[in-house]
Amino acid sequence: MLAMRPDCERCGRDLPPQVDDAFICSFECTFCSDCAGGPLAGCCPNCGGDLRPRPTRAAHLLERFPASTERKHQA
Repeated sequence: MLAMRPDCERCGRDLPPQVDDAFICSFECTFCSDCAGGPLAGCCPNCGGDLRPRPTRAAHLLERFPASTERKHQA
């Protein structure tokens, strides 16, 4: 199950589990669409993998399977 991390690791932008503009790599590194499509050019800076759109999680499943609250952005 995806951790659904709550923020962009590059800029810190909030990325709630229901937004459709989050991108992840196979290790679940998470970035906003602006960073993924701009400076990162679709490539994860951590592992070198492709960044793909992160699926959303249906609202009725969030209570049972909550998204992560661990923020990864390093200021």
